[in-house]
Amino acid sequence: MPTYRRATRVPAPIKAVWEFHSTVDGLRELTPGWMRLRIGDVEGPDGESDPEVLVAGSTIEMSVRPFGIGPRQWWTSRIVERDPEGTTGPERSARFVDEMEGGPFRRWEHTHAFYADGDETLLVDTVAYRLPLGPLGDAAGPPAKVGFGGMFRDRHRRTVERFSEN
Repeated sequence: MPTYRRATRVPAPIKAVWEFHSTVDGLRELTPGWMRLRIGDVEGPDGESDPEVLVAGSTIEMSVRPFGIGPRQWWTSRIVERDPEGTTGPERSARFVDEMEGGPFRRWEHTHAFYADGDETLLVDTVAYRLPLGPLGDAAGPPAKVGFGGMFRDRHRRTVERFSEN
């Protein structure tokens, strides 16, 4: 399965970067405007509507329409794993994983990893994915990650800028 990875050093402690990435507001702030993101229902694992923090079992229904071209693409994402222990513990690393349950890809698993380095944080996004259209999508999979570059470059730039202002 093809994989895309991007790492960036953020000028802020791991706990602050982790907390920012753990909310729907963080998702909104990090998504480039050209993606035309709309957030629909957000539900916690207990059925709570619009939870403050996205914990394991939370789902987010959203849609995007990159550059305003073509039909809107609907997407349901579930947080399947969330390990915040390293934000304060001795290992000083944390991560959460979201998986697409419905949307434009056959498979999408996004791991958000955070590693403390003094008063800074190394942010690492890793996406394992499979494109639609069976064997044709599999053949196009590796080069398709070029398309992720702009979005993740922008997300990481926005993260650095947000914490550089503080």
